[in-house]
Amino acid sequence: MHLSSQEKKDIFKKFGGSEANTGSTEAQIAMFTERINYITGHLKQNPKDFASELSLVKLVGKRRSLLDYLSKQDIFKYRDLIKVLGIRK
Repeated sequence: MHLSSQEKKDIFKKFGGSEANTGSTEAQIAMFTERINYITGHLKQNPKDFASELSLVKLVGKRRSLLDYLSKQDIFKYRDLIKVLGIRK
């Protein structure tokens, strides 16, 4: 993957509260968003890479499920997270 371990730790620290809290919903959504942004850029340069396109669709679905879960659990965290990550909906 394109992220180094230190960049991953920074994402988990910022959104999960600590570097070891990799399971929090916010941290997972942030990690999925980074991967989605990377794959989107890759597909702009390589439009015939259908395997990456399929993985992008799956990642977006997983992120959408986690966002739905977060919105049901805590709407304020959901709103803050989509504002920080720049996710439109």
